[in-house]
Amino acid sequence: MSDWSANPGRRPQQGGYDYYRGARNRQGGAAPPQPPRPPEGGRPAGPPPPRRKRANWPRRIGITLLVLVLIVAGFGIYVDSVLQRTPALDYPNRIADTPGTNWLLVGSDSREGLDESQREELSAGDAAGRRTDSMMLVHIPSGGGKPALISLPRDSYVSIPGHGKDKLNAAFSEGGPKLLAQTVETATDVHIDHYAEIGFGGFSELVDAVGGVDMNLEKPMDDEKANAHLPAGPQELNGAQALAFVRARYSLSGGDLERAENQRKLLGALVDKAMGPGTLLNPFRLVPLANAAGTTFLLDEGGHVWHLFWLTKALGDVSSGEGITTSVPFGDFGRSSSGQSVIKWDSEDASRMFEAIAKSEPIPPDLIEK
Repeated sequence: MSDWSANPGRRPQQGGYDYYRGARNRQGGAAPPQPPRPPEGGRPAGPPPPRRKRANWPRRIGITLLVLVLIVAGFGIYVDSVLQRTPALDYPNRIADTPGTNWLLVGSDSREGLDESQREELSAGDAAGRRTDSMMLVHIPSGGGKPALISLPRDSYVSIPGHGKDKLNAAFSEGGPKLLAQTVETATDVHIDHYAEIGFGGFSELVDAVGGVDMNLEKPMDDEKANAHLPAGPQELNGAQALAFVRARYSLSGGDLERAENQRKLLGALVDKAMGPGTLLNPFRLVPLANAAGTTFLLDEGGHVWHLFWLTKALGDVSSGEGITTSVPFGDFGRSSSGQSVIKWDSEDASRMFEAIAKSEPIPPDLIEK
């Protein structure tokens, strides 16, 4: 037995270990406290570290999309509320409903809403009232077929209900949108579902809202009456230039028929620009475009902004080559009862074309302009 065991009251030498007082260092101080040993498994004792919250990205994305949908919906409701409407399709003895959706598009030369400076800039003149030099039938087939854009020449010699036979645009002059729509239905046996009209100022605003449209002219245009002075080749047209381009007629060798072709080309260029990412993803273009559309389009009473969306989509398909663009088949030029030069439709081919549209069937290939 050791001396310490024999004398338990005796303190051990400096630097030893006193089981009753604890360990001491060589200088006589207490040993530093030792960290507790981790339990088996390697994790230190004590409360666990706080867990990091995982980012709930699906929820955040969902909320963001919901906000965007609400913004778009709210903007759409606003645009729909400022659309102008007219009872264009309110007349008796209408053609029964036919498959698909048919639009009557009208370009009016109305000067309403234009001040003197705007009239001068657009070469609109001072004529009172409104007339139309541009009429098109747009057919959106049921079942996902190809949409069709068909020009109806203003000088087409047709029967106008209550007014005898005259030029097609005379129906608009005599009875406005209602008589024009009724005349087109009577002449084609095709049910018109929607009517859309845009005037001088509105067309120019739409082109400027998208930042101009790109056109490639095969030959220069120099039309004094329309104030259209454009070189040949690719170029960007602003609103005033685009309006002059679609109005020009007297300088064209093809007259009204060539003008109708130019109108289809310009409309396609406008839709391409409006539906492109440079417009749809740019609020500085999209908002002015929507505002211009809301305040310048004149629709039938049942027309809404979502109908315009589907119309624009169909016109985009036509412009991109996924649809058909042509003119009503015509036979020859003739004279009206008043001695005016008119265009007479080819009764057989025109009937075949409009019968196909009325049934929402493909237009026979031999009736499509190459």
